Amino acid sequence: MAESLVEIEGLEVHFPVYSSGVIRKQSGTVRAVDGVTLTIGKGETLGLVGESGCGKTTTGLAVLRLIEPTDGTVTFDGIDVEALSKADLRRLRKRIAMIFQDPFASLDPRMSIGEIVAEPLAIHNLYPGRQDRAQRVGDLLEMVGLNPDYRGRYPHEFSGGQRQRVGIARALATEPDFIVCDEPIAALDVSIQAQVMNLLEDLQDELNLTYLFIAHDLAAVQHLSDRVAVMYLGRIVEIAERAQVADGLQHPYAEALLSAVPVPNPEIERNRNRIILKGDVPSPLNPPSGCRFRTRCRSVMDRCAAEEPALVDLGSRHLVAFHLYDPEQ
Repeated sequence: MAESLVEIEGLEVHFPVYSSGVIRKQSGTVRAVDGVTLTIGKGETLGLVGESGCGKTTTGLAVLRLIEPTDGTVTFDGIDVEALSKADLRRLRKRIAMIFQDPFASLDPRMSIGEIVAEPLAIHNLYPGRQDRAQRVGDLLEMVGLNPDYRGRYPHEFSGGQRQRVGIARALATEPDFIVCDEPIAALDVSIQAQVMNLLEDLQDELNLTYLFIAHDLAAVQHLSDRVAVMYLGRIVEIAERAQVADGLQHPYAEALLSAVPVPNPEIERNRNRIILKGDVPSPLNPPSGCRFRTRCRSVMDRCAAEEPALVDLGSRHLVAFHLYDPEQ
């Protein structure tokens, strides 16, 4: 494995819930992220996949300290991100960036795309000369496949895929080492998704970027990622190499996600068995005791209600949180 760039240890993000009324009292806690531990190597793409509401985006925001974690540590290139002062964090932000899910909502409609891409340069005082900054903006637009002559146009004049390219150019402006890609293709047409994924892949090879690629589409994650982490209700339930995903995942929730990925062969697709999970995802306000997946699991047993399964190493960096693989079972 490559030298680690990002290390996440025991990350927790909890949000208080208050009762309505004149006197507002805390009535509960939403455990959006609850003990996530991950390592991302330099130049690697780690895919983070799971259902909507499982805590993927919150994890990405907490890693970049765009929201404050409740507990846990995030280390970037040996630097404890949570311990940084505002001034030190501002300096670190040149090396980290984010590509957002909605390519329209994440762009200021009052700013031209040239101004949007140039904004990080102004914030970090990079390329201070007007001509140098304009040249850098043009180079960034060209890098993501847009005509530099379009820099004076506004976001509403572009398609969804083009707007996402603007968002990618903005993320690249400060020459970051690490980018959190928060479902960057979810709002795009299927025909455009492949183009954006290929662009991200080419940029990674060219610029030696490291990605945390967040998505709910396991097929997209599997295509782009070196490793895949499966998340359920704020917890990581399985981590596997891309080849191991192709061979089959071991956690029953991960198996169900994989079975939902369509196969581009009509005969195989028609005859294969899909795993249909029963019930709904429990609320993170009141998650089940023990294993959080036990209310929907076909292999549930008495132990599941009492103990939360730990990630067990199956070999070759394949980890799964499932009591049936626990040597103490």
